[in-house]
Amino acid sequence: MTTSSGDGVHRLHQSVRDALGRKIVSGELAAGAVLTLEGIQATYDVSRPIARESVRVLQAMGMVATRRRVGITVLPRQEWNVFDPLVIRWRLDGEGRREQLLSLSELRRGFEPIAARLAAERAAPEHHGALARSVADMVVHASAGDLEAYLEADTTFHRVLLNACGNEMLAAFGDLVAELLAGRTHHHLMPATPNPTAIELHEKVALCVRSGDPAGAEEAMRAIIDEAAEALASAGDPP
Repeated sequence: MTTSSGDGVHRLHQSVRDALGRKIVSGELAAGAVLTLEGIQATYDVSRPIARESVRVLQAMGMVATRRRVGITVLPRQEWNVFDPLVIRWRLDGEGRREQLLSLSELRRGFEPIAARLAAERAAPEHHGALARSVADMVVHASAGDLEAYLEADTTFHRVLLNACGNEMLAAFGDLVAELLAGRTHHHLMPATPNPTAIELHEKVALCVRSGDPAGAEEAMRAIIDEAAEALASAGDPP
C-alpha cells in the first residue's frame, strides 16, 4: 500500500514538473514570469510538497529561481542546463524540435566519433559482444518494422559504445544520445523502415572496435551521424 501511494505521489510530481517544463521551453511561461507555490497548487490540484518538489527540480535545471518576497521566477534560456535529458525531451515536444535535433546532431559530431576511436583502443570483450548483439537486434527489428524495438537496440548500441570508450565524461552523454534517438522515432522523423546503410555503418563500428581499428571506428561513427543528420534535414515537417 505504501509503495502504491508513493508511486502515485511520484507520478503527480512528474506530471506537474513536465507541465511546467514544457510551458517554459515553449515560451508560454516566458523569462521573467513569476509563479507561486499557491498558484501551482491551484492550477494542478496538488499538495504543497508536490508543488515545491516540482519547482526544486526545475530550479536544479536552471529554469527557475526562487526568492523570498518575489516568488518563482522563470529564467532565460541561457541559464538552462540544456544538456539535461528532460530539458531536451521537453524541447523536442515543442515546435522547435527539428532545430533541437539538428543542434544535438552537431554536438554528437564533437564527441561520439572520438568515443568510437577510444572504444577501439579500450573496449573489453563484454563490450564487443554487446555491440554485436545490438546490431543483430537492429537487423531483426528493422526487418519486422518494429521501430520501438529498433530504437531500444539502437540506444543500447550507443550507450555501450560510450561506456566502452573508458572516459566517464564521454559516457555521461549516453542520456543525451538516447533522447535524440527517441525524439527522431517518437516524432515521426525516422523512415518507416530503417535505412540499411545506417545498420551497415553500426556493424562497421562494432567490427572496428572489435578488431582494434580506431580510425575505422571513428570514420564509421561520423558517417552514422552524417547519415542521420541528412535524413532529418530531408524529412518532411513532423506532425
